[in-house]
Amino acid sequence: MLKQTTFSSAASASQIRAGFRLALDHAADTLGATSPNPSVGCALLDAEGRVLTIGVHPRVGQPHAEAMALAQARDAGVLGDVRTAIVTLEPCNHTGRTPPCSEALRNSPVEHVWIGVADPNPQAAGGAERLREMPNGRSVTFLSDVPEMADLERDCRALLAPFLSRVVRHRPWISVKQALDSNGTMIPPMGQTTFTSEASLTLAHRLRRATDAIITGIGTVLADKPRFTVRRVADHADRGPRLLVVCDRKGRLPADWKNGMEQAGFTVLVSPDLLSVPAMLAERGVNWAMVEAGPSLLKTVSDAGLWDDWLTIRKDGDTDHIELQSRDESPLRLLRESACSLES
Repeated sequence: MLKQTTFSSAASASQIRAGFRLALDHAADTLGATSPNPSVGCALLDAEGRVLTIGVHPRVGQPHAEAMALAQARDAGVLGDVRTAIVTLEPCNHTGRTPPCSEALRNSPVEHVWIGVADPNPQAAGGAERLREMPNGRSVTFLSDVPEMADLERDCRALLAPFLSRVVRHRPWISVKQALDSNGTMIPPMGQTTFTSEASLTLAHRLRRATDAIITGIGTVLADKPRFTVRRVADHADRGPRLLVVCDRKGRLPADWKNGMEQAGFTVLVSPDLLSVPAMLAERGVNWAMVEAGPSLLKTVSDAGLWDDWLTIRKDGDTDHIELQSRDESPLRLLRESACSLES
């Protein structure tokens, strides 16, 4: 049975589940826009369990998801009806660029707070404890306390994975994208730039949009002159420059290509040592990096164990099979196209 909260007006299990799904879906759309902050979603429900508003943290320096949701409820004239807050990440309990979300919730009509995962950042943690503090404490439930909602907790962990990696391991979450034809090679047919389906290409561009940095090799740059831009889906509006790291030991990076990439909105960095790249990106606030490179660099990434998940798009006749290997809950699961069959 679902753990009961202390208030008789608590929303039902199905309504809590629906609220989490909405918060996760909205927050996943902000991946790639919020670094160095995490992507977070918050749904506010009334006493009958109806969703009133859904807030997300759009980018660093702007209000967090809880504050956004509360402001939206206030603007819509329904703040007084709010009783339950559903948040994918524990509300922060410190004053940074914005005030503590734990205090914003305590100063609202919210009576119940559901939390997807605890905040791994020691500077911001403690929101749940503050919410429970008496007098006027709130009922707080973590998804980890409700086994029936383990799938939601996994998705909240997947959403948080890039931020958690940078904060805890001091390196971004690193995803590898590799496309293989039916013969197991990465080389497109003569006169073509790709051999994958439209759905697979769209998934690849959604991944680019969700990441803060791209890692590639000088061989790929010299052979293909890639653009690395987000084209098949709309990129985040007003986002800062995406980082592009080129692994180049011999200083062969063409100046004209570098200038063109900078004009296209990238900050181009050159590294002679792949092993130093994760720490370098973490220092720049990168939560999630994507490797788009040829076989040589991918082998080095694999041999060094630098990847966190590995997306393989394998051409099989007229069908693409998409396989995902992951060391933990992968944020890629939240991006998958329904048209693609994701096997993990």
